[in-house]
Amino acid sequence: MMTGRYRSLYRWLLQLHPPVFRQRFAEELLCTFEEAAQDGEVAGLLADALMSLTRQWLFRSNAWRPPVLEAVSAGARDCGSFAGEHITVSATKLPTGRWMQGAVISLAFFWGVWMMAARAPKRLTANIAALQSHHNIRDRAMTGSGREETDGYSMDSGANENGYATGGASAHVRERQRRQQAVAMQVAAGKENTPGSTNVVVESQGGVPQAPATPAGEQFSAWLRAFNSADRPELEEVRKRFKNPSKQEVEGVLGFRKMTGGFELRKIEESTPTRLCGLLQERNSDQFARFVMVVEPNSPHMITTWDLDAVATPPEFAVARMSEARAVEAIKARIDELVNREQFSGAVLVTKNGKPILGGAYGMADRERKVANALDTKFRIGSMNKMFTATSVLQLAQAGQIMLSEPFGKYIEDYPNKEVASKVSIEQLLTHTGGTGDIFGPQFDEHRKELRTLQDYVNLYGKRDLQFAPGSRWEYSNFGFLLLGVVVERVSGKSYYEYVRENVYGPAGMTSTASLAESESVPGRSIGYTFFGSNSIHPNTDTLPYRGTSAGGGYSSVADLQRFATALTNHKLLNAEYTNLLTTGKVETLRGGKYAFGFFDETSDADTRHFGHGGGAPGMNGDLQIYPQSGYVITVLSNLDPPAASRVSGFIANRLPKN
Repeated sequence: MMTGRYRSLYRWLLQLHPPVFRQRFAEELLCTFEEAAQDGEVAGLLADALMSLTRQWLFRSNAWRPPVLEAVSAGARDCGSFAGEHITVSATKLPTGRWMQGAVISLAFFWGVWMMAARAPKRLTANIAALQSHHNIRDRAMTGSGREETDGYSMDSGANENGYATGGASAHVRERQRRQQAVAMQVAAGKENTPGSTNVVVESQGGVPQAPATPAGEQFSAWLRAFNSADRPELEEVRKRFKNPSKQEVEGVLGFRKMTGGFELRKIEESTPTRLCGLLQERNSDQFARFVMVVEPNSPHMITTWDLDAVATPPEFAVARMSEARAVEAIKARIDELVNREQFSGAVLVTKNGKPILGGAYGMADRERKVANALDTKFRIGSMNKMFTATSVLQLAQAGQIMLSEPFGKYIEDYPNKEVASKVSIEQLLTHTGGTGDIFGPQFDEHRKELRTLQDYVNLYGKRDLQFAPGSRWEYSNFGFLLLGVVVERVSGKSYYEYVRENVYGPAGMTSTASLAESESVPGRSIGYTFFGSNSIHPNTDTLPYRGTSAGGGYSSVADLQRFATALTNHKLLNAEYTNLLTTGKVETLRGGKYAFGFFDETSDADTRHFGHGGGAPGMNGDLQIYPQSGYVITVLSNLDPPAASRVSGFIANRLPKN
């Protein structure tokens, strides 16, 4: 009952703000209020709203005409509170009506202060009781409500946060406020100033991180400016700062810039005169990256090391989870935004316990013929085939026909390099720890149309040595999974394609999944479109293999992949023991999380543990994420360059509720 009254009061305070303000921020502010209300902690937001309204009443003579809040750019979506406003001060005297409005606001303000004071002893008692109810306080930071505010993160990006709830708002609400304040400071610095206005900025604990004035910091700043500008001459100049400029080809950098939309500096983690480490976030997604830049100690301080690796969202930058209904609304809005920017074209299907909660198709399957994408459109899925290959191998292992600990040479007796065949086990191929290397490069480009069977790949690559000792590290290997396909053929006596059709696609009810040759006409198969190799979008025809393999390159639909997830989790493909063996992580990966057998397994938060696999190549991108505890399954397929699909699936995964 009390929460309902607070909600009504909060809505009334929003209504007192000018129309421009309400149109721009009301929806997100109400969403933030609902999130805080779940913890019963809304007093701080009410006080914040009152302070905002008071500031506008004091500083704006005609608040119903000019924009009220300049703190956040037009494209921003993270306005979680009223703090950190950039206000334009007017010298015009306030009219009588404004003074009357101010009197009402003042009464409401004092009423709010009285209510907060009255509730303070009760809230303190509740917080103490919550802390006392947990004995292991050093191991985790608990919220005032006595429950953990932890967010899982997706395979490609995400968040994880434990934090105290203070000031009437939980940690994820306060993080949103901190981000808004950071943007407000940027505005105050002159990036969005209104001509002729005076800026008043509320003090903030959060700040926009700045690269230090060190040789490493200055080189990093130059790189970041050039990268975000996407200006070819500027990138050429920055390229000269590298001791080995050949690794900084401008075409490749421009392609990466288009993929990410640029980066924002979020945190400096380590700084010395010659070394700088920190966190960046993609402008186009939730994805974070950790960078390391090392420069020479002597002028001109040439850059000797530049590493940039995708990482899971750090705890302090956790994305706030939403109710399912709110998440669906936010996801639809985000997809529409990406479609309008021509950054997504494809299909999305999200289910919970087998029932769809979100589904849609966007963009064109064939731009020349004006054929739109649909939910049953067949998209190329890249490396997602590895899930089917691993499932096939585990089926044969479950039947006693394959021993995972045995070397693959036991099953491919005529493998050209006998030493490799005797050293690398089936399990090591399944976990990318065999050292068997990749298949893409100059050799593949030269023989792309000649590689028609799995044996053709063995004939081309089978004589080479291992790249590292088997089991010594994790390194993604397409050739390893191609070898697994050959193992399936040798053990089953069938072609790989026949085996998966009969033993994976058939039992799962997958009628739109296969790896027919690219030269064959496949009804409903989309055309992939890429920017790679050109400044304009064009079909990816010249990059495609003859046909998909056990390592990737087939096609499927979002509905079929959902059927695969259902069949897998319902043990229609493997029994419970082997399903668990298939999907449980075994080896730490470079991207965070663990790799199982043909599946990535993310378990940083037990409440949101999920497994699945993505795939990507020029003109194709896909992602499947299966959440066994909550019952959510996220499937996104796209006929554009990566990360078109993974960007959407990551956004979805970061916002859906845990249960």
